[in-house]
Amino acid sequence: STDLTSTVGYDSIIQHLNDGRKNCKEFEDFLKERAIIEEKYGKELINLSKKKPCGQTELNTLKRSLDVFKQQIDNVGQGHIQLAQTLREEAKKMEDFREKQKLHRKKIELIMEAIHKNRNLQYKKTMEVKQMCSCVLPCGCTQPLLHLPCLSCFWQLFLKLAQTKSALEDTDRSYQQSVTTMEKIRDEWQSEHIKACEFFETQECERINYFRNALWLHVNQLSLGCVQNDEKYEEIRKSLEMCSIEKDVDFFVNLRKTGSLAPAPVVYENYYNAQRNVTPARSPAPVPISRRGPLPTPTSAPGEPDYATVDGYSLV
Repeated sequence: STDLTSTVGYDSIIQHLNDGRKNCKEFEDFLKERAIIEEKYGKELINLSKKKPCGQTELNTLKRSLDVFKQQIDNVGQGHIQLAQTLREEAKKMEDFREKQKLHRKKIELIMEAIHKNRNLQYKKTMEVKQMCSCVLPCGCTQPLLHLPCLSCFWQLFLKLAQTKSALEDTDRSYQQSVTTMEKIRDEWQSEHIKACEFFETQECERINYFRNALWLHVNQLSLGCVQNDEKYEEIRKSLEMCSIEKDVDFFVNLRKTGSLAPAPVVYENYYNAQRNVTPARSPAPVPISRRGPLPTPTSAPGEPDYATVDGYSLV
């Protein structure tokens, strides 16, 4: 602005810096809220894996897979709790950066406020002296000297003119001094204003760079959490690959079997006519149970993908 006392440009810069600080605070609050969510989710996963029954009566290889499953879910929960702590640390770093910039900027703002105040006071004083200088006129000197009624009036007018001339000279000197002082203050203000703008520009560049890097780091941390979780899930998949249907069925049979012989047949015994010579039927010897045939192969329902594949998944 061409107005010497205007602070529109400076105020616009300060408002932009305040908005930037507010944006950093909003991201800081976002990280804190995300940390609360991650911690709550992690704790709930841990409670779920420890307290909720999940195939607790399974046997052998499937039981081992379920144990791995619950342990890895617990580990996933621990990972979310660790991520929550990391997010709180990043939020604290953002807060420290924000407060550090605020402290440094406050020093410059105090200097500029003092300069603006001094400049405005001097400008006001200069304008008052200028106004006074323009208003001091030799009152009465416009009357023609030849028409003065007497000599005493002439000397009175002459004395008044001399006084007015002296006052004009004093006022003019005061006006010149005020303008000179004003120019010095203006030069000082302009110099400090340039320095302040350069400082604010540097701060803004640092803030944008820090904010951008903080966002980048946050996304990297989320990606790392996903990768670590997938590694835990891969451990579950590996344990499921070791799960054997035949071994589990054989394990149950061997654990709960009651013998290898079938019950003997029930034979007829004659209790009605004891005189009849009936050769009692011989109880046949128990027949050993032959091993059953091969186990049936499980099949998936139409439209249901196999357990080891993921529909539409590709490594490319």
